[in-house]
Amino acid sequence: MTLPFPPALKRLGQHFLVDQNIARKIVSLAAPRADETVLEIGPGRGILTTLLCEAAARVIAVEIDPKLHAYLKETLNGYTNLDLRLGDALEFPYESLPLRTVVVANLPYYVSTPLLFRLLDARDRIARMTLMLQAEVADRLVAQPGTKDYGVLSVLARYAADVRPAFHVSAECFRPRPDVASAAVCFAIRPTGRLGKEEEAGFRRIVKAAFAHRRKTLSNSLRDEGISQELIVRALKQCGIDPSRRAETLSLDEYVALARALRLGNSEL
Repeated sequence: MTLPFPPALKRLGQHFLVDQNIARKIVSLAAPRADETVLEIGPGRGILTTLLCEAAARVIAVEIDPKLHAYLKETLNGYTNLDLRLGDALEFPYESLPLRTVVVANLPYYVSTPLLFRLLDARDRIARMTLMLQAEVADRLVAQPGTKDYGVLSVLARYAADVRPAFHVSAECFRPRPDVASAAVCFAIRPTGRLGKEEEAGFRRIVKAAFAHRRKTLSNSLRDEGISQELIVRALKQCGIDPSRRAETLSLDEYVALARALRLGNSEL
């Protein structure tokens, strides 16, 4: 006897993809090969999982809902290459993934940003990602300098990957129907960072400090986050950046240069 499909849980932000055409488009974008491992976060009803299992060597699917996990375990038991795990994707040991893993996910809206940062932090194990996100988050990811959507997420994602928008998805493609639109975004992970590991920690701090006070000048924002005025002035001058500019006007290259300059002046950054 097949288990009944569990109802969506509001506390987990569950909105299940039910449109087969969209599922096929997502898998086509991800383009998993027969020798690759795929990580799927939040398999839901399994609409993507079955397609991924048919294309990839192995699919690791992480589901936080025990009832959904039990349902999928029963209904997808014919796929011998499926490694179905019960757990929270925020606590998943990404360092255990095989090298060059492909990530495919319909990320829950309420944890999409922290999950995205976890994935980007584990990029040395990941080749590429195809993610379904809230359209507002997708807009921030691909935003250009000087626009209202450009911010911390834009800069840090662009540092780690080549990010490109794919297509928007109507709320009608989900059950229950969400109140917001969704969009698919592709990430081609950059093989190596432009900064060393210690420098990257300073880079993230500087980017977050710069955007902590969007209405203030870059110089004042950095100072308000605990960086000395003397160091800021010297680093901005070295990089040829006008201290009166605001955070949203700096390109990725300028943030990288600024991180290097500030790192040279303060080993704690």
